[in-house]
Amino acid sequence: MGGKILTPPEREAMPDINDLGPRGLAWKRVSPDYIKVRLISAAISTLIWVLITGVPMILALLSIWGSPSDLWRWYPPAIVLVWGIIDLCLIPRRVRAIGYAEQNTELWLRKGIIFRSVTVVPYGRMQYVDIKTGPLLNAFGLADLTLHTAAASTDANLPGLPRAEADRLREELTRRGEELMVGL
Repeated sequence: MGGKILTPPEREAMPDINDLGPRGLAWKRVSPDYIKVRLISAAISTLIWVLITGVPMILALLSIWGSPSDLWRWYPPAIVLVWGIIDLCLIPRRVRAIGYAEQNTELWLRKGIIFRSVTVVPYGRMQYVDIKTGPLLNAFGLADLTLHTAAASTDANLPGLPRAEADRLREELTRRGEELMVGL
């Protein structure tokens, strides 16, 4: 065995294999803690939907409505549970696919595994930069950064950033936006 030490993939820069962006772009990933946030959120959502779709089954088990032997009552919660488990399994890969790259005149955002998308937001077109956080994001020290432009359809969201990085990006993007907007 060689003496090479491998670092966890969360700490490495994103590979430069994106055919939707220019070569040589230095992609950065969002925080690996965002995986935990998404897993907790998806687990809660799955549990709620299993309970909602399981109401006929629960009523049958309590002998309030029909018989527990009616198999159709078990299908909806089972389907929701399987779907939720599949979603939970895909979350780590989905989060690792989210990235951003800062250029001189624009910010590049990428996401997606199969259906990948790359959004380019010119600094001079930004109207304002918004940071949002909630109880779950706060618990992990994370925030979501939203870039608002003149066109409503091009607002870009960068979720799961460490709070310090979100604050730094907000200040840097605002500064660059003001500099480049002067020339318009």
